[in-house]
Amino acid sequence: MSQPLEGRVAIVTGAGRGIGRATALALAGRGARVVVNDLGGSLQGDAPDATPAASVVEEICAAGGESVANADSVATWSSAQRIIETALDTFGRLDLLVNNAGLSASAPIWDHDPELFERVVASHLHGTFYCLRAAAPHMKDAGYGRIVNVVSRAGLLGVPGQAAYGAGKGGVFGLTNVASRDLGEFGITVNAVNPAATETRMVTGAIERFREQGPDGDNMAAGLVAALQPPENIARLIASLCHEEAGRWNGEIFYLEKDRVGLFDPLAVAQDATHEGEWTIDEFLRVTATFEPHAQGVIYSGD
Repeated sequence: MSQPLEGRVAIVTGAGRGIGRATALALAGRGARVVVNDLGGSLQGDAPDATPAASVVEEICAAGGESVANADSVATWSSAQRIIETALDTFGRLDLLVNNAGLSASAPIWDHDPELFERVVASHLHGTFYCLRAAAPHMKDAGYGRIVNVVSRAGLLGVPGQAAYGAGKGGVFGLTNVASRDLGEFGITVNAVNPAATETRMVTGAIERFREQGPDGDNMAAGLVAALQPPENIARLIASLCHEEAGRWNGEIFYLEKDRVGLFDPLAVAQDATHEGEWTIDEFLRVTATFEPHAQGVIYSGD
């Protein structure tokens, strides 16, 4: 019996560990041939290591699948092109792209290192764009493609101490909206998945940092631990969006929290007021005083 993704070729970035690894295995388990991309190294991008990607490839091949490793960074145009070329040179085509790779840094905005900010943002936003840009012409020529980006509420709502991560993921949210409109008419869908707290290096590291902050941090760490879901949960949702029959979804942001899956509503104006004549500063102050502020100080939920 044929598999749903048999004959398809996929690239998963950041696939050496966590959600990326689980996604590569899920796609391979459905019959796709998979390029496992991972720079390796730390969450800050130090000490690149090809071992994680190679280990996932071994796991896929041992289960009877086809896979090849790639250890290029997503954060430069030339290296992102090499990632796409790996799929084309090895398997002769490219159908599925999962943009999951990204770095992390935690610091309050007044103490955030500018170079590290640039590096983290580049890994998420530039990396997603470069891979998408390099893949799009091939998918466009084929008249088919499934692209899934990984986003976070850090970029949609905000998380304290996550300026770089939030800026990068917020940019990927905007890029998903635009790319889906650019590519939809060519049979290419571009969607995003926002995982709630998931058992990854990034989240377990946050748990440890909270535990170092004393009683209040212990409570936040306990909340994260209770909310953790396995990366395989996210991988199965991503894999479902890579299926041919998922073509009805384009430009959507999916949310997954343990046993709860949902769609974010598109941004909309929830409160408004009108005024006849020319607006003045005093009139703006009067009118906006009738609005209800949104809640601030969102507690970090680990996604």
